[in-house]
Amino acid sequence: MKAEEFDEKFDSGEDITPYLDMNTIRRPGYEQRRVNVDFPAWVIEALDREAARIGVTRQSIIKVWIAERLEQHS
Repeated sequence: MKAEEFDEKFDSGEDITPYLDMNTIRRPGYEQRRVNVDFPAWVIEALDREAARIGVTRQSIIKVWIAERLEQHS
């Protein structure tokens, strides 16, 4: 399909998802990068308790808390 045709479908409100390869979609600026952080044991234990309490993984709670803190300062 040509770009003009795709744009026309989008502009007319047609569902364009069948024309997208969802496996390759990326949000600019949201690429994942791995970092390693060392925490004292008591911090890990507290993170694990809080993560279990709300039903998420340790990694999820760390990501959310850091993102919240960064948003507060921007």
